[in-house]
Amino acid sequence: MGFAEQRFNVNLSILFTELPLLERPAAAAAAGFTAVELWWPWTDTPTPRQHELDALRTAIEDAGVRLTGLNFYAGQLPGPDRGALSVPGEESRRFRANIDVAAGFAQSLGCTALNALYGNRVDGVDPAEQDALALENLALAARAADRIGATLLIEALNRPESPKYPLVSAPAAVGIVDKVNAATGLGNARFLMDLYHLSMNGEDLPSVIDRYTSQTGHVQIADNPGRGAPGTGSLPLEDLLDRLGKAGYEGWVGLEYKPGDRPSAAAFDWLPR
Repeated sequence: MGFAEQRFNVNLSILFTELPLLERPAAAAAAGFTAVELWWPWTDTPTPRQHELDALRTAIEDAGVRLTGLNFYAGQLPGPDRGALSVPGEESRRFRANIDVAAGFAQSLGCTALNALYGNRVDGVDPAEQDALALENLALAARAADRIGATLLIEALNRPESPKYPLVSAPAAVGIVDKVNAATGLGNARFLMDLYHLSMNGEDLPSVIDRYTSQTGHVQIADNPGRGAPGTGSLPLEDLLDRLGKAGYEGWVGLEYKPGDRPSAAAFDWLPR
């Protein structure tokens, strides 16, 4: 098998960031991609003005690429935040205000995967209080995703780079997936398996693949160390993706890596054309 048999999309929030947002979809298309994904692009607001939403939708449509994944509002990301849905007060309210906006934007482009980052632990707040709030908000997000025929994704990050984020293992993230599905009865919450984050946590990646592929809704990759393109680190990404395929994964693989000190368009030389 190998890389040539995979369906790759490119994350426009970490690649092509040397370009303005509205130019990135066309740049991805020029690099040979037919699909893209995004973190929530408007980090300062969960509810951008309609003309901003329309402009990005038009840029994606005009480029001829599909939007296959979108994050809900996650605070300042990139930056200090790792989500908003478990953070009491204003950030939780901002997440709730974003749910229908993000789902509506996704629906307008046929996007059927919405990623909800859990959020950092807050000093002085009982973790149990945050977890209860998170489950409430994730249930709201799952129901919104269900209304547009979409999957709700729950992602594990890595402890070295996100020390206040509580979901720093595959079992922790899948445990939240199970709680959300039990709470809603919808069964549309799934695990986002990011092989870079899991490797940073020291997890046994073949074991994770064997155990959790059936609960996985999306996969993202970057090499480790460095979070660069495949081949810049030591992860056997080609073998791992082959293993995922043999375990039954047929979805997209998101390229969520840093291009290094070169233009993003030059960061795909590892990829068979």
